[in-house]
Parts: sequence; C-alpha cells; structure tokens
Amino acid sequence: MLSGPTFNVWDYVVFTLMLVISAGIGVYYAFAGRGQSSSADFLVGGRSMTAVPVALSLTASFMSAITVLGTPVEVYQYGAIFILICFSYALMVAVSSEIFLPIFYRLGITSTYEYLEMRYNKVIRLFGTVLFIIQTVLYTGLVIYAPALALNQVTGVDLWGAVMSTGIVCTLYCTLGGLKAVVWTDVFQVGIILAGLLAVIIQSVLLQGGISTIISDSSQGGRLNLWDFDPNPLRRHTFWSITVGGTFLWTSVYGINQAQVQRYVSCKSLFHAKMALYINLVCLWAISICSVFCGLCLYSIYKNCDPWTAKKVSAQDQLMPYLVLDILSEYPGLPGLFVAAAYSGTLSTVSSSVNALAAVTITDLMRPYLSLSERQLSWASKGMSVFYGAVCIGMAGLASLMGGMLQAAISIVGVVGGPLLGLFSLGILFPCANTKGGLAGLLSGLVLSLWVCIGAQIYPPQPENSRPLPLMTHGCNFSMAPDGTNWTANMDNLTMKEENQQRPFLADNWYSLSYLYFGPLGTVTVIAVGLIISILSGGRQMKLQPGLTLSKEDLTCYKIYNVLKEKVSGRSGKLDLVQELEKSFGKTNFAFCEVELSTQTLP
Repeated sequence: MLSGPTFNVWDYVVFTLMLVISAGIGVYYAFAGRGQSSSADFLVGGRSMTAVPVALSLTASFMSAITVLGTPVEVYQYGAIFILICFSYALMVAVSSEIFLPIFYRLGITSTYEYLEMRYNKVIRLFGTVLFIIQTVLYTGLVIYAPALALNQVTGVDLWGAVMSTGIVCTLYCTLGGLKAVVWTDVFQVGIILAGLLAVIIQSVLLQGGISTIISDSSQGGRLNLWDFDPNPLRRHTFWSITVGGTFLWTSVYGINQAQVQRYVSCKSLFHAKMALYINLVCLWAISICSVFCGLCLYSIYKNCDPWTAKKVSAQDQLMPYLVLDILSEYPGLPGLFVAAAYSGTLSTVSSSVNALAAVTITDLMRPYLSLSERQLSWASKGMSVFYGAVCIGMAGLASLMGGMLQAAISIVGVVGGPLLGLFSLGILFPCANTKGGLAGLLSGLVLSLWVCIGAQIYPPQPENSRPLPLMTHGCNFSMAPDGTNWTANMDNLTMKEENQQRPFLADNWYSLSYLYFGPLGTVTVIAVGLIISILSGGRQMKLQPGLTLSKEDLTCYKIYNVLKEKVSGRSGKLDLVQELEKSFGKTNFAFCEVELSTQTLP
C-alpha cells in the first residue's frame, strides 16, 4: 500500500458508478428478455446482434486489466517493441475471418467444440471442451487478481474483498442478462478503458512539456527498440517472435476460443460477423497504441528514479497505479477513472469467460446426455454462470503466485490454445485428417507445449535472452544507493552468475524459448503429427460430409471477384459493392431455423 495520496470521495464515486452501470445493464436485459426463455437467447443473444456492438465487445473481452496494467510495464522494462503486436492483430483478424469464421457460422453451432465431434468424434470433442475449461478458469483467475491488486495498491481496500466484488458483479450481470448484457456492458467498458488510458497520457504529456520530450527520453533510455530482426527463437521479444508468435497466439483466441467465437456467431449475418472482426481490429490498434504510449510516459517520468528498484512499490505490476496517484491525485475522480478502466477490462473479460464456460458446459456436457427442455436448459445456463463465477474467484488465489501479468497470461493462453488451434486447423484445412491423427497430434502438441512452459517456470531465461533495459535510481531521495548504480543490472548479473553454476543444458537451449512461441510450437506439432498419423492410417480414403472443410466460396476475395465480375457484366444492377457483398454472404444466420443442429446434420 502506498504511503502517499489515496482515493478521495470522488474517486470512489467514479469507480462505484462504473460498477453500478455494469450491473444495471444486466438487470435491464434480465427484464427486457423475460419473454425469451431458450438457451440460445441466453448464450448467443438470439443470433440477432449487429457488427458494431459485437466488435466493441470483442475488443473489451480481449483488453483486460492485463493490457491496462501489464502492457505499460512491459514497455517500461523491455521497450516499445511490443507495439509490433499490431501487425499480428491484423494477420490474426484476416485468418480468423477467412478460415474459421465461415465454418463455424455455416454450421450454426453454439459451442466451437461441436465442430470437433462433427469432424472427428465425441472423445476429441470432450477433450477440447475440458482443455478450454481448464485454460479459461486459470486465465480468468489471473484477470480477476490483477485489478484487485491495483485497487489494493492505490486505496488500501482489502485485496480479497476486491477480488470478491469483481467476481460477484461479473457473475450478477452475466447470469441475469446473458450474452446481450455481456455485449452491451462491454461497449460501455471500452469507453471507460480508453478514457482511463487517455487521462494518464494527457497529464503525462502536460507534465513533461510535450510528446517530443517523452519520445526523446524514451529514445535516450533505449525504449524505442522497434526493429529487432534477430531470428534467434530464444530471444524474448523480436520482430519475428511478436509478429509470428503473436499471430498464432491471438488466432487461437479469436479463431477458435469459445469466448470470442460465441460473439461473432451471434451476429445476424455472416457479413456482420466479418465486419465485427475488422472493426474490432481498429479498436485493438487504438487501445494497444495508448497502452504502449502509457509505458513510454511511465519511463519518461521515472527515468531517474525507478519506483520498483527504490522499493516504493512491492511489484512491477503496481507501477501504473503508483503513477496514477502520483500525477492525477490533484484531480478528484481521475484516479478512480483509471482504476475503473482496469476493472472494466476485468469485468468484460471475466463476464465473457463465464458466459463461454456456461455455453460449452450446456452444449457439450449436458445437452447431448440429458433430456432437458429449452426452459430447463436456460435455467441450467444461469446456474452454470453462477458456478463458474465462483470457481474463477477461487482461481484468483493461484494468480497471486504467478509472475508478471502479461507473460503469465500469454503463457496460459499459448500452452493450451496452440494445440487446440492446431487441432481445428488440421480438420478445416486438411480433408485427409482423421480421428487417429487428430488425437495423436493433440496429445503430442500438449505434451511438448507443457514441457517447455513448465521448464521455463523452473529455469527462467537468462537476461541475455530477455534483455531487460536499465532502470536507474540516481534521482531518488534515499541513501541506499548513493552512487546511482543500476540496481536492476546488478541483480540480473548476480542472478545470471548464480544460475550458470547449476543450470542444465536444456535450460538455456530449450526452456529459454520465447514465451510467444509456446503457441506456435503446439500448433505446428499438432498439424505435423496429425497429418503423418492420418496418412499412415488411411485418411486419404475418408469421405467427409460437405461443409466441414474450407472451400473457395468461403473466402471474401473470391466473393469480391464474383461481385465485380457481375458488375462488369451488368447483371448486378445498381447495388453498391457493400450491398452486393452482404447479399452474397447472406442476410440471415442459418441457426435462426427452428430445428436444432445435431452432430449428424449439416446445412
């Protein structure tokens, strides 16, 4: 807890108002949707959503408190090279919208893991569902813990009381209002996240005398290290690890993760679903640029006195709350706005996760095995939301044992998401893939990813691979380091010398693999092993049902070509290109039909 400024009344008012509005949206949709009693209404919003709110919801779900608190610290310690993640976002959106979205949307499925049974068998479907539940619960626990830590740091409010309040508010509006409440709450929370980041940026620029000063300080401190093309996969962050590794990582989130897929399959047409992804891309860029620039502001202000090295904060993840109180405490309400931003990211991510966990449990674990009416399934969906809300709160305890938020979160996503991405890619892109190949590939990818991830936790990479930048203390008002030595560098050197004496060979040649490559490692392993086993076990003689693999008709470029061809020939009349594309993609979601899809029935 800080010894300086803390929250005042207006900060509490702003923060509480955000929580009340979020909960109020859930209450509104609970009453507005009283006549809708089916599980589809609760889990996928009746499949009637439009592009803009879904796009903002996708952004809010993705931009958790990990982004608000973790990304600026990443830039502060390792430099602005992380901004290259914007390239991977663009590649991820293109791949997700062109390869995965058409398949899931055409099949009209509620859970992405329904596809695994259609393409492989029930065993692999259950395997995928269980892996998703484990991954999501672990990740959500970390996301709940992060802003609770921030609130504890800036206000002194009990840490676990903050954890409980986060989980309870999320569970409340998710249980009451279903997906529609989650989506519209996310729309509100995106605005709060941007406002909180912009408040920090504007005040920092004013204090430092302009953007040019911040850029100059960052350049002199080595923080503008944008173009590092070193191909060494052991290096923590390079152009290749961030763009290539990031593309695989975030495609496993947007392409196949239930929490994200559940949103765009709720759109009323395939055109709206694709547009939601591309609008979301612009929002991702905006928030990423803001969070990276916040990191440069953090460095510019504390370039001569690092609060973490000077023991003014107990963990680096507390640097942003420390900065906020330091520069915004004279403006009542603004510190509360920033903490509301961190909490908004958490509320949106946790509510998305709880809704997705309820969806896969109902669709994959209950509906196939229990004879329940739609009304009973609807009540079961709400019950599962309450259950998973409680589980995620409990898992926040484990999050307190993890390291830096950003790397811990990405490692969790990559280790499980990578192999699952490989399993879906194998089925969608390779018609010869069969059940034996899929299962063998999935197990191989999981084993390899877990091996390197666990090894990296036991033997953290050496500083020459992670390359933390200098953090200085010569400008601090204390006497423990009068010569202005770089404590961080000294600590790193001591750590390196100590570990060199006892580290095994694999520690510096395998376990030091960049955490951004955990996902690609699992994906490539699943596809390679899956193809080999499938071919050896007769996969080329398989006859698949139509619609389970990608075809040229699914690609936007092919549709644009056909539309332009018709316009040139004069057969398309006076409709503009957008109208023609919407007509080509179809105006209604196949899943609007009254008959539920079974695993044996295709559109």
